[in-house]
Amino acid sequence: MRISVIGTGYLGAVHAVGMAELGYSVVGIDVDADKVAALSRGEAPFYEPGLDELLATHVAAGNVSFTTDFAAAADADVHFVCVGTPQRRDGLAADMSYVEGAVDALAPYLTKPCLVVGKSTVPVGTAAALADRLLKTAPAGADAELAWNPEFLREGFAVQDTLHPDRLVFGVTSAEAEATLREVYSRTIAAGTPVVVSDLPTAELVKVSANAFLATKISFINAMAEIAEVADADVTKLADALGHDARIGRKFLNAGIGFGGGCLPKDIRAFMARAGELGASHALAFLAEVDAINLRRRQRVVDLTRELVGGNIANKRVAVLGAAFKPHSDDVRDSPALNVAGQLYLQGARVSVYDPKAIPNARKIFPTLPYAESALDACRGAHVVLHLTEWPEFRALDPVSLADVVETPVVIDGRNCLDADAWRAAGWTYRGLGRP
Repeated sequence: MRISVIGTGYLGAVHAVGMAELGYSVVGIDVDADKVAALSRGEAPFYEPGLDELLATHVAAGNVSFTTDFAAAADADVHFVCVGTPQRRDGLAADMSYVEGAVDALAPYLTKPCLVVGKSTVPVGTAAALADRLLKTAPAGADAELAWNPEFLREGFAVQDTLHPDRLVFGVTSAEAEATLREVYSRTIAAGTPVVVSDLPTAELVKVSANAFLATKISFINAMAEIAEVADADVTKLADALGHDARIGRKFLNAGIGFGGGCLPKDIRAFMARAGELGASHALAFLAEVDAINLRRRQRVVDLTRELVGGNIANKRVAVLGAAFKPHSDDVRDSPALNVAGQLYLQGARVSVYDPKAIPNARKIFPTLPYAESALDACRGAHVVLHLTEWPEFRALDPVSLADVVETPVVIDGRNCLDADAWRAAGWTYRGLGRP
């Protein structure tokens, strides 16, 4: 079986390499010539643990190749559509132009029976519209069938999630399409991964529903952090107690500066927009507050920073540890850390940002921000240190040694994961979010 992957961004590049690892001959296609060139050299254009090694191995072996020529997909049996669906500039809805463009570019080369499989996160109803689009434009007509197989990748664990997913969802309209997807994922299924077979709309809803649930859980504990702060309670102990309830669980109950990245924020907004289009806006009205709570956490860190430096942030030196939206990633899309750093900088603070992987991408988003070469350099002479991305190297910092390089030993733990007792014992003023 030969596979094509349309779009070689974060999702597409990982999926292409994953399919090669599963034993298939794969071609990845993208309109970005620079990205294709890098991938063809065996170099991933973004940071993802474990990807570089697999990519280099399979490029060298000839199992996966990359091109800008859609004609290279002509002899593939299965085509995975993996392009982005960013938020539209003029509203909350998803921008579907990339998905539609990918399908339109692929369609003329679909001259034989094949399966086109959407993996992008899309508004419910998209698959049916694309199926109709293929029927009208692909030479194979009805023999170019469409299915939906949503992705559930976690940045930092994407290779693992591709090769060993916790579930597979097949949105199909025929037994033949299901059989093809079962063949594609035969090794994964044999290893015990459960499969849920559904219609197209249900498969489309799975990813956005999962993201909405996770976003709600994160914003819930952050709302509890707001209560904890005014009640002099400890939200981390509260989360531990709640987490022992099997109906709730401890995962995603970590209060802090909230979620970011290229998925959760834009996906819940697009979900709300689509519900409105379908006449069911009331069903997702709660997501507006989920979004608002999340954004409030960033402002809380800005306000707390101002408070801890005496009420005026101008000319105060602020060390920001973290630029990526999460550890083990160089993704700065809608990053809470970079947003806080930018707000403080624009308000006159002398900011210094350090991140182990994300500085090149951060420079593209906010080129005027000062960036440091190390955590130590970022903290030198600082009046306050902000811990905003949970990188292991930040958790491993020695508060005793670090106290010698800052101007005043004040730290805001925006991820509530530093050892508060150890930092206080070293002479630091420690402030978490929702903690006494």
